[in-house]
Amino acid sequence: MKSRKKVYVGLSADIIHEGHINILKKANSFGDVTVGLLTDDAISSYKNIPYLDYKRRKIIIQNIQYVKKVIPQNTLDYVSNLKLLKPDFVVHGNDWKTGVQKKTRDRVIKTLKKWSGKLIEPKYTKDISSTIIKNKILEVAALPQNRVSRLKRLLSSKDIVRILESHNSLTGLIIENIKVAKKKVNIEFDGMWSSSLTDSATKGKPDNSSVDFSSRISSLNDMMDVTTKPLVFDADNGGQLEHLPFLVRSLERSGVSAIIMEDKIGPKKNSLFKNQKDTKQDKPELFAKKIKKICNSRNSNDFLFIARIESFILGKGLNDALKRAEIYSKAGADAILIHSKEKTPNEIFSFAKKFKKSKNFIPLVSVPSTYSKVYEKDLINNGFKLVIYANQLLRAAYPAMEFAAKKILENGRSFEIENKIISIKKIINLIQND
Repeated sequence: MKSRKKVYVGLSADIIHEGHINILKKANSFGDVTVGLLTDDAISSYKNIPYLDYKRRKIIIQNIQYVKKVIPQNTLDYVSNLKLLKPDFVVHGNDWKTGVQKKTRDRVIKTLKKWSGKLIEPKYTKDISSTIIKNKILEVAALPQNRVSRLKRLLSSKDIVRILESHNSLTGLIIENIKVAKKKVNIEFDGMWSSSLTDSATKGKPDNSSVDFSSRISSLNDMMDVTTKPLVFDADNGGQLEHLPFLVRSLERSGVSAIIMEDKIGPKKNSLFKNQKDTKQDKPELFAKKIKKICNSRNSNDFLFIARIESFILGKGLNDALKRAEIYSKAGADAILIHSKEKTPNEIFSFAKKFKKSKNFIPLVSVPSTYSKVYEKDLINNGFKLVIYANQLLRAAYPAMEFAAKKILENGRSFEIENKIISIKKIINLIQND
């Protein structure tokens, strides 16, 4: 029997729809189909991490009748897999002749010519409702059991994970939807930060534990209802040891991906206040007990614990911070937030340089509120895997609202600010369900 031709199809296949099936069916008519399934890392290089991980996507694809074999495609570029397989045909929809994928297409054609291979481009399948597909993805992605694990997957797939402060559902929607094209690649935030500072401020209360955890969980549940991206929860010092299991279970049920807890004790005082002389740091051994309590209370290792070290804030210095990092890492912490209120990142970089040499090294987290000139590329180069922009949306909102209120008073009408504020139509579209 004559052997069938070799056919290659590259797919991300986060959610399978009619268009994918049509492509694979067409490909199968030319020969045995090998699917190059984009890895999580490859997809994360140009958009948010897929809702289904590579393993689960592979199971789905390899059970489609038109597919002979599934292999990983580690980059957006096809060339390495094409050189390995030397297929007779590559099949891809004709929607990549223009736009960001055009260069990839050109490289495929150039590579195929080396062994007289051919590119087949079936017409893009019409009448596929992107809105329906998107809504179905959102429904699945928003489920707590699917959401919790996404931050852990992001940390393993991206050079740096970007988290932005969200203090209500509207800011959550901004984080969910905002994208910026940079070098023909869409850049977006990977998740949300629920901060005790911004949550308190929006309720008109000081950041001193005036807002209890039940109120804060109610606020984050509102955000979770309209978003899919992972949420990191600011738990301050976590409260009493015996209360931690209840906090963890509540957060996991809500779909929260990680909790950050600081090693300060006593009355709550924001770390960016200048006067910290009345603030005490917990003994590292006692804080380690909190870490163990949280880790033993969680239902899944996908729920992450991030230990926030306040040694620099309280003037204890580098050696104290390093000692604590070692103890916290051994106790089960998944990452270390090394906090600083300096104008430069020098002291956190000094910490990172030393801690990276430790056998107990775990991912590092930066909150550049005071050293805002630091570039993400410099954080990456110094070993940081997650950056939290902890309060910028709230700080941006206040002066804008203050300006609008003053102008209305000055002019006795709102006409003068209409070109400086969001339209009613855009607000309605942002929160539209259908």
